[in-house]
Amino acid sequence: MFVRTLSRALPDRRTDARSDRVSRHPSLRRISRKAVFRVALLPILAVTTLSPAVLADSLPDFRALVEKEGDAVVKISVRTESAMPANGAPGFDPEQMPEYFRRFFEQNPGDRAPPQQRRGAGFGSGFIVSEDGYVITNAHVVADATDIRVGLVDRHEYEAELVGMDRASDIALLKLDAKEELPTVTIGDSDDLAVGEWVLAIGSPFGFEHTATQGIVSALARSLPDDTYVPFIQTDVAVNPGNSGGPLFDTDGRVVGVNSQIYSRSGGYQGLSFAIPINVAMSIADQLRDNGYATRGWLGVTIQNVSQALAESFGLDRPEGALVAQVSKGSPAAKGGIESGDIVLSLDGKPVPLSNALPPLVGAVVPGESVDIVVLRDGERRTLDVTIEPLDEGDRVASAADGPGAEDESAHLGVVVADVPREAREQLGIDNGVLVSEIDPDGPAAEAGILAGDVIVSLNRKQVESVKDLETLVGDAPIGEAVPVLVQRDSSPMFLALTLPENG
Repeated sequence: MFVRTLSRALPDRRTDARSDRVSRHPSLRRISRKAVFRVALLPILAVTTLSPAVLADSLPDFRALVEKEGDAVVKISVRTESAMPANGAPGFDPEQMPEYFRRFFEQNPGDRAPPQQRRGAGFGSGFIVSEDGYVITNAHVVADATDIRVGLVDRHEYEAELVGMDRASDIALLKLDAKEELPTVTIGDSDDLAVGEWVLAIGSPFGFEHTATQGIVSALARSLPDDTYVPFIQTDVAVNPGNSGGPLFDTDGRVVGVNSQIYSRSGGYQGLSFAIPINVAMSIADQLRDNGYATRGWLGVTIQNVSQALAESFGLDRPEGALVAQVSKGSPAAKGGIESGDIVLSLDGKPVPLSNALPPLVGAVVPGESVDIVVLRDGERRTLDVTIEPLDEGDRVASAADGPGAEDESAHLGVVVADVPREAREQLGIDNGVLVSEIDPDGPAAEAGILAGDVIVSLNRKQVESVKDLETLVGDAPIGEAVPVLVQRDSSPMFLALTLPENG
C-alpha cells in the first residue's frame, strides 16, 4: 500500500513532448523518471522486507522462559506494626529526642498517653528455590513484618515463616506452609554473566503481579553506598517498587540475580537497576537455612584506591588493586603477613581491579578457610596464605584525636610538624608519626593533599618516628619522583603521592 500510494503520486510525463521524443530516439537510452523511481525503490523494498526477520533472529524471545519459570515467582504481602505515641505524630520517637527533652518527658509521665501500635502493609516479590517451599526475597521486604503471605500465579496463597534475614546483603529466606510440591526456579551462575547480555526480570511492580521486563547487563561488580559486601549486577531492566526480591533471569531461564535496588531521583525507574548476584544470595540463604543467621569473612585492613600518582610511586604500570593503609592488630591480615603499604592485587585467584572489589571477595569466603592473597610490596609480587576469620561487628579501626607537641620546621616538605606524645598515639591508634600543625599552601605537601591536623606515619614506605626522623627521610627521598606518604586523618589512614621539587 505504501509503494502503490507513492507511485500514484508521481506525475505522468508520457504526454510531455520532450519526454516523448527522448523515449523514441534510438541513440538516447534514457530511463524515464518512473522507471528510475522503481529501480531505486527495489533496495528499499528488499531491506524493508528483510529487516523484521533479521531483528527477530537477533532479539531474544522470552515467551518460553516466562511460561516455564514464571510459576515459581511469587508476590509477597506483609503486615507491619510500629509503636506511635497516642499524642504524637506518626514517626515520633522520644528516644531520638535530645537528652534534655527526653528527661523532661520521663519526669512527666502523666503528660503522655501510652504508645499505640501503628499498622502498615507492604509488598514485594520473591522466588521458590526448593519444592518444599523455601523462598528467597529481600530483607527489606520482610523486615519488621508481623505477618507474611505469599501468593503464586495460580492464585494460591500461603502463610510464610521468616527463617532468617541478613541486612548486610539484603537477603531473606522464607518457608511456606505448603502440603504439596511447589514449582521451583533454575539457579544459574552469576560469575558467568557478561556485560551486554540479555536478562529478564519478573516481579510485582506497584502490586501488578507477574510483570516481565527485559534489558541487558549494564555493568558488573558495582559498589553502592552502605553496601560493602555485595558486588551488584547493574542492568537497564525496568524495576520499580514491588520488584524487590524478584528474580533476574538470563536467556537460558536461569536465575542469575535478585532484584534489589534502583537509582532514582523520583522514586521510580530511571534506567539504573541493581541486582544481588545469585551466587551471593544462595550462599547467604544456605547459612540462613542451616544456622538462622549469616556470617561473612573478615580480613582486618583499611584500604583505598590506587591513583595514577600512587601507582607510579609504588612502581605499578597502571592504577590497580587495593592499597592497604592500615592493618588491624591481631587481625587475619596481620597474622597472614599483610603490611601497610601492600597493594592487594588478587584474592583466591580473583583479581582486585579497584579497592571496592576487595570487601565482597573477602565477605564471600567462608570463615576458617585459607586463601592466597597476592600483594605488591617493594615493587615485587608476593603470595601470602591468609586464614579468613568471621566478621565481628565490634571490629573497627581506632578513632583519631588531635595531639599537641613541640614545633619544628621541615622546609623541603613545606610543613611545620610536631612530635606526637605516647598518650596521643594511643588515642589515634598508631605507633608512630608526627603531627602537621601548619602547612605552606604552595609547598609540595599541600600539592600532595596533606592537611593541617594530619599525622605523617610513613614516607617512602619507611616509618616516621620523630620530627628529626622525618627530616632525614625527606633528605633521602628522590627528587622529582612521586613517593608514597601515609597520613592518619579523621580516624582513617590514607596514602598520598608526594613529589619533592628539584629546587626544594
